Amino acid sequence: MKGYVGPEFKKDAFNCPYCEVYAHQKWRYRLMIFNSNGEHPADPIYDQLGVRGWSTSKCDHCGEISFWHDEQLIYPKSSIAPLPNDDMPNDVKEDYIEARNIVNDSPRGACALLRLALQKLMPHLGESGKNLNEDIGNLVKKGISSEVQKAFDSVRVIGNNAVHPGELDLKDDVQTAISLFRLINYIVDNQISSKKEIDGIFEGLPQINIEAIKRRDK
Repeated sequence: MKGYVGPEFKKDAFNCPYCEVYAHQKWRYRLMIFNSNGEHPADPIYDQLGVRGWSTSKCDHCGEISFWHDEQLIYPKSSIAPLPNDDMPNDVKEDYIEARNIVNDSPRGACALLRLALQKLMPHLGESGKNLNEDIGNLVKKGISSEVQKAFDSVRVIGNNAVHPGELDLKDDVQTAISLFRLINYIVDNQISSKKEIDGIFEGLPQINIEAIKRRDK
């Protein structure tokens, strides 16, 4: 998804960790302790109960409340990884979302899943999906740019190291894992979204012009 804005303390709007819609947030900066009659005392007792530093944000879209402590989102647990590109194929998206759900706790597991997601993407790009390295080589022969090739190989090599540890130690490397999410989205945008947009514009041209172009390029 383009334009993803992660939850951030005191930010007026961000993608809600519940509904994931970009929406305005209403903030409250102290928790009130209520008695059995539903009333709160004139002298708040939250300090004595050890709840200092708690805040809440309420999503204007879904109405759900998120809980923050010392400026950190505590509940619900929110992934810091970007959402998937809207044009990502469903079978690829399943692994992407699973990786997104675990990246905070297991960056290495997320990298391995993203490598698998990339391999599942290959049949959608006209390759076999059986050998990722060979598939990337075939795409290079077909003319993909060096930037896209680097994105492919970065996900492949880092993902391989997640499964078979080598030169890279990914156990606690959240930032490297997050970079792979961005690369997968970049690849999908370059290989699927951009081509889809261009095809849509071209197909909207007058038919007489399309036929003339085809005759020219025979």
